[in-house]
Amino acid sequence: MKQKLLAGFILAAIVLSLVLVAVLGGRQAPDYHRTGVGGQIGVVRVEGVVVGGAPGLFGAFGAEEIAAQLRQAADDPEIRAVVVRLNSPGGSAAASQEISEAVRHVQAAGKPVVASMGDISTSGAYWIAAHADHVVANPATVTGSIGVIIQTYTLTGLYEKLGIETETFKSGPFKDMGAPDREPTPEERAIFQGMVEDIYEQFIDVVVRGRDLPEAQVRELADGRIFTGRQAYQLGLVDELGDFRDAVRVAAELAGLDPEVAPVVELGRRDFLRDFWFGIISPLRGPQASWLLVTPPFDQR
Repeated sequence: MKQKLLAGFILAAIVLSLVLVAVLGGRQAPDYHRTGVGGQIGVVRVEGVVVGGAPGLFGAFGAEEIAAQLRQAADDPEIRAVVVRLNSPGGSAAASQEISEAVRHVQAAGKPVVASMGDISTSGAYWIAAHADHVVANPATVTGSIGVIIQTYTLTGLYEKLGIETETFKSGPFKDMGAPDREPTPEERAIFQGMVEDIYEQFIDVVVRGRDLPEAQVRELADGRIFTGRQAYQLGLVDELGDFRDAVRVAAELAGLDPEVAPVVELGRRDFLRDFWFGIISPLRGPQASWLLVTPPFDQR
């Protein structure tokens, strides 16, 4: 009986996967082609939490995928400019850097890059936007959050209630830094804080150079606070208030194209089945980096 139930479950999972592939897996991203010649505007989307490696489930975009799309845009002679559409609270520092370097690769190919901010473009997402030639945000976009955060969890009280005891064998005194079965030592706290400050200085440098702002002004704004798009515009963190279509227009103009006729093409394709199964097994791949450029959740009511 149990074997029949297991076989039925597996069969149902396979059928469901095939249905999802048929409905979603082969579906291309929205296409905004318009009749026109002389060059295209490429669109690369950064949505959800940005993570390193391949894409995951629940809106996590892998830096490798996004960087590959940007490299595609840089190498494609038909694409004359790129719009990076950002709707992300940020993500890991290294992943944000990897995408930023890909943005610079597009620029090195002589193609302008315009950042278009959607609902949210904070922390690591703003790191990416700061590299763009032009940044467009909606007046109500949530952006900023220039800063770095590391969080660890101490579960000793819970372990005691559950009767859980751990025994650790390690090659050095700091190998289990951040372990939840004990509080960090003063030396470990100093190491974590040093990492935060080092990545923070890198973030400051990106904004200073990318936005061409005085360092003192950037440091005054870089205390982790968030801004509306309109506030960010007034502070010089974005260049223009507008929507996605405005960003496309700016990209066309910077590339010397007619914004009324230049074709707009989405780069990349989401494979739903791949993302689904990758997301299922992601928790089994081991602990992820805990130092992030990501805005903590907040109530927008």
